[in-house]
Amino acid sequence: MRVLRAALKASKLPGFGKALTAFLRDLRRDFTRNRARRFGQACVLATETGAEAGWLHAHFIHTPASVTRYASLMSGLPWSCSAHAKDIWTSPDWDLMEKLAETRWSVTCTASGHAHLQSLSSDPARVHLSYHGVDLERFQSPPRHARKSDRPVTVLAVGRAVVKKGFDLLLDALAALPESADWRFVHIGGGEKLSELKAQADRLGISDRISWLDAQPQEKVLEAYREADIFALPCRIAADGDRDGLPNVLMEAQSQRLACVSTDISGVGELIIDGKTGLLCPPENVPALTTALTRLIVDPDLREKLATAGEKRVRSVFNHEKTSAELIALFDASLTGAANRAAAAE
Repeated sequence: MRVLRAALKASKLPGFGKALTAFLRDLRRDFTRNRARRFGQACVLATETGAEAGWLHAHFIHTPASVTRYASLMSGLPWSCSAHAKDIWTSPDWDLMEKLAETRWSVTCTASGHAHLQSLSSDPARVHLSYHGVDLERFQSPPRHARKSDRPVTVLAVGRAVVKKGFDLLLDALAALPESADWRFVHIGGGEKLSELKAQADRLGISDRISWLDAQPQEKVLEAYREADIFALPCRIAADGDRDGLPNVLMEAQSQRLACVSTDISGVGELIIDGKTGLLCPPENVPALTTALTRLIVDPDLREKLATAGEKRVRSVFNHEKTSAELIALFDASLTGAANRAAAAE
């Protein structure tokens, strides 16, 4: 009933016909219940947004941006959007192109996503790059403790057990480590593939070296970062195109002076400089991942060197105060421009 009331009210808005035309054109190309639901949500957004609102912003360029686009057409409010990873790489080009043509600006968090969106935009200058950042007040520099040589090297992974994280590759790589390597593995996170990963570990004969901790509150994750020696995240591109952009957990791990190993996809290489601030492997390459893990496990000096350089890079380049300021500047410029146009119209 809320959606029905909103639709009746929205039908009286000056831009409703334009929004309905755009929706029907999209529906022909994407004949799904989800597409219809977006239009209903847009009616609610357009009619329940307070009169004081002067701008709409969608935090993802797939479903949220569709809702925001239709609501913008109905209400006449300008809009902008942020784009990240899955929302970019699993959306059809026609959908991205039309949204990019109508936003006042868009922003994304990796150079690869930025280049892709610019290639689809009629005005590439309106597509901006702004990295995610780490709240360094929350992730303060960790205390230095001498590692006890009589305990195994702890490899930590944090993330949902889904295909794009590549945790199955990590298990294969751990199982292939030399017998002389003394290690244990800790995984934090839930996810649809968790039971499959546990079964895989059983088959590989490494279950007794693994702790599966499921999802944890952030303070527990922070403790795990500080207790670990290596952080591993072998990202991959899933069959449907889904992939990580620049995983926040890698930035968090580096902020806690952890030596990181990952794969060279999307924006990971913009954070980790191979051999200087961490180690990068080709995606889907278990032998390369095994080699990288072996190097880090047997060489504490290399771990310390990469961990120290990684922390320095995160704290200088990926400080959230710096990256948030870039986004705030875009809003400030847009809202000032909108206010000036409104004043001129009066």
